[in-house]
Amino acid sequence: MPDNKAILRDMYAMLETGEIDAAIDQYIAEDFVEHEAVPGMEATREAPRQIFKMMQTAFPDLAISVHDMIAEGDKVAARITFTGTHSGEFFGVPASGNQVAMDGIDIMEFRDGKAVGHWGVTDMAGIMAQMGAGPG
Repeated sequence: MPDNKAILRDMYAMLETGEIDAAIDQYIAEDFVEHEAVPGMEATREAPRQIFKMMQTAFPDLAISVHDMIAEGDKVAARITFTGTHSGEFFGVPASGNQVAMDGIDIMEFRDGKAVGHWGVTDMAGIMAQMGAGPG
């Protein structure tokens, strides 16, 4: 039985270093479903690919910190923080040069060593404020 926590940790490490296509191709199933609504993106395996490419452009020094990871059956829940310097456009907000931190919770469902579903909660209001695009 695959170690889903180790798979998710490895996927985060690859995403952090910019190996986005490799991470998606290796760890995300073809029939993956994205359950976290992302404006303008389909709920397929292309959503995480697009999101992380957008994040890599906006935050070239992106770091992903994993604070907690809990596995139950075929699901892994992770409490994470993305940090980086806002150096490019992100969801229409031009580069501010600000250091930002975005907290999130990911729940990944796995089958045969690949993610088949994702549910997430991300502090978008917090990051928008840190970029200067909302109330602080």
